Amino acid sequence: MAAVLACTAIILHARNSAEIIPARTPLAAFPHNVNGWAGFDRSMTQDELDVLGPGDFLLRDYVNAERNTRVNLFIAYFPSQRAGDAIHSPKNCLPGSGWAPVSADRTMMTVPGRPAFPVNQYVIAKGDEQQLVLYWYWAHNRAVASEYTAKFYLVADSIRMRRSDGALIRLLTPIAPNQNPESARKVLTSFAGQVMSQIDAYVPR
Repeated sequence: MAAVLACTAIILHARNSAEIIPARTPLAAFPHNVNGWAGFDRSMTQDELDVLGPGDFLLRDYVNAERNTRVNLFIAYFPSQRAGDAIHSPKNCLPGSGWAPVSADRTMMTVPGRPAFPVNQYVIAKGDEQQLVLYWYWAHNRAVASEYTAKFYLVADSIRMRRSDGALIRLLTPIAPNQNPESARKVLTSFAGQVMSQIDAYVPR
């Protein structure tokens, strides 16, 4: 991993002046109302923003009153990762926020209009509360679950496309005491289809 990061820094620095920053729509413009889901923005602390670094971030709760369900959507987009402002893995943030992983897995996500792609799947707990988390890295119309694979493509795309932009997409929803995690996964998969149908405007291909 150290070798990959070192190579990434060298290559991105060498191509600094030639980097392409694509035009895009800010994440704040992502729809608040999505097919029966109503969105409510959540603020991020300055400490959280300082850790993330320069980028565009969306943190929003979506509520479906008819289904009595809530989904939290977090998207972090970095227009450039050439200066070390790389995407942070959510699994490194969980212990610091009091949530501990109960199970960790990798699964395939299938949403309308796109080939199946890999995502990370976590069940996390804090006291008696549990939540299901799905997240993946998204850049240039490509999804990967592994942060090491994301680093590889960061280097490859910097050479091939002169771009180092990319995003993290994370979804989470509470798991009720008597709820099967699989039913929570279906909720997130359904909502992911709504997100991915519009993501190209906010994370350029």
